[in-house]
Amino acid sequence: MKRKDYLKVPVEHIDIKSFNAEAILGAMEKMSFTARELARAADIYDRMLADKKCAVILTIAGSTGAGGCMQVYVDLIKNNMVDAVVATGAAIVDMDFFEALGFRHYQGSSHVDDRKLRELYIDRIYDTFIDEKELQVCDRTISKIADSLPPRPYSSREFIREMGRYLTVHSRKKNSLVQAAYERDVPIFCPAFSDSSAGFGLVMHQHQHAEEHVSIDSVKDFRELTMIKMKAPVTGLLMIGGGVPKNFAQDTVICAELLGKEVPMHKYAVQITVADVRDGGCSGSTLREACSWGKVDTVFEQMVYAEATSVLPLVASYAYHRGNWKKRKKWQFSRLFKS
Repeated sequence: MKRKDYLKVPVEHIDIKSFNAEAILGAMEKMSFTARELARAADIYDRMLADKKCAVILTIAGSTGAGGCMQVYVDLIKNNMVDAVVATGAAIVDMDFFEALGFRHYQGSSHVDDRKLRELYIDRIYDTFIDEKELQVCDRTISKIADSLPPRPYSSREFIREMGRYLTVHSRKKNSLVQAAYERDVPIFCPAFSDSSAGFGLVMHQHQHAEEHVSIDSVKDFRELTMIKMKAPVTGLLMIGGGVPKNFAQDTVICAELLGKEVPMHKYAVQITVADVRDGGCSGSTLREACSWGKVDTVFEQMVYAEATSVLPLVASYAYHRGNWKKRKKWQFSRLFKS
């Protein structure tokens, strides 16, 4: 098989506007096990949107963007259903920005000869393929953006905003999370930004500009996200996966306290994950456990143990068709910052 044989069936992103999940989740509410937990999670997310004082923070870890959920996230931004995003660098750069440059992810197979893929310069995410040559174009584009900026430390939010600005001129895809967030003043934070295509691009940039260069200040990220927590009277978390994005968003409560401002715990929280609790991790602890750390209240919280591409579209479609987003305040948190 040749490269073209592996890279011929693009992943299509699901459109939550094209179907109404209210009926199925209404039925699941009367069931048990994961079905009822999912229905409660959808209700809690809808409560966040109905609460006029609540700002919603979306956290993304894992590969749902490559797997067909990127349009879900774009629709949440475009319809004022999310006010800030905390994500892995891969979710923002290797998946969203990558496709905004005109590239695609492809349906593949997990039962494949990975040595053959390596020979053909094809990368694999479970059953999804990526053209490594195209990914390196993404690396070089990040380097190009860095080259255009004044040399200094930037928060990832600042740099991703410049990526959004770049896409307003150069995007080859109509719907991009990075561009939609830029145009609507929704900040995106990647606390582990260098663990992605951005890292390769920034290394290339710093290699060429050893004396004066752009760097990423993750502490500035933490301070800026904490400023958002301090600004919002009430906060809700919609968490896909866990890890660094989840902990980063939760920890703002403690950070605000250390800065001398008492803020309430996150009032609402939903996490969709397949992580196990028995090793003390659960990709950043269960939500009830997080209450002991002073991070998340326990009245409106729900863990959903499911693979996110199978259930996130239902939760998002339910909330979209309920329509509470139509009456929400636009927080436009990017305006809190000078750049």
